[in-house]
Amino acid sequence: MRLALLVLLAVLSGCDEMTVQPKQLDYSPQVGPAPVPSDTVEFDPEPAREPAPAPPVTAALLERGQERYRIYCTPCHAELGDGHGMIVQRGFPAPPSFHIERLRTAPPQYLYDVITQGRGVMYSFADRVAPQDRWAIVAYIRALQRSQNVLP
Repeated sequence: MRLALLVLLAVLSGCDEMTVQPKQLDYSPQVGPAPVPSDTVEFDPEPAREPAPAPPVTAALLERGQERYRIYCTPCHAELGDGHGMIVQRGFPAPPSFHIERLRTAPPQYLYDVITQGRGVMYSFADRVAPQDRWAIVAYIRALQRSQNVLP
């Protein structure tokens, strides 16, 4: 009985007078929609039939691609694109290496489509990565492929 009384006292000691807490009583209607943050990716439930064409490859595009690749791709594909990322080291299925012949000769649109729609166990990144960033990642993957497959 004493234990129950002590527990009850402990619980009640945390309560305060709820009626004296400050309240926001502004019930005025919102004027227009809430502002959208500038880095938000727009969700399109019906993807465009014709994707935007690939932009020209520039140093800025490659730098952006490297940044986005490190954020979204390295957990599975690893820094070198060999498919031995940290997630794979923890038991997740390994993705194919970007350095196999099939992916080295694949058109850039194929890589863009895989990022957009997913493939196998890779889920779609359409709602996470903006289209221009997908192209930047594709450009960086191409640079990565060339850097790891240099002919003598």
